[in-house]
Amino acid sequence: MTAWLSLVVAGLLETGWTIGMKFSQGFSRPLPTALTVAAILASMWLLAWATKTLPIGTAYAVWVGIGATGTAILGALIFHEPITPARAFFLALLIASILGLKFTSPS
Repeated sequence: MTAWLSLVVAGLLETGWTIGMKFSQGFSRPLPTALTVAAILASMWLLAWATKTLPIGTAYAVWVGIGATGTAILGALIFHEPITPARAFFLALLIASILGLKFTSPS
């Protein structure tokens, strides 16, 4: 698995564990809590693995960006959180930033 693929999966797992925290209801529900903790551990491990090759600033920014974008989108789809035109614009900027970091990275 390449460092970039590892980083993308880590970001997707970040989205999963942030949504999992909502389903765990403050870590009071055992199954969602266990899945959330597993996703946190896997996400952190993959992020750490990716940083062996990628610059830490780039890796961290991409990881957070994927997680934030995914969480905002799933929050709208699952929990009916509003996506205003302004929020959609800034999510698009975040995606553009993630792609920019990827394509300008030395690795």
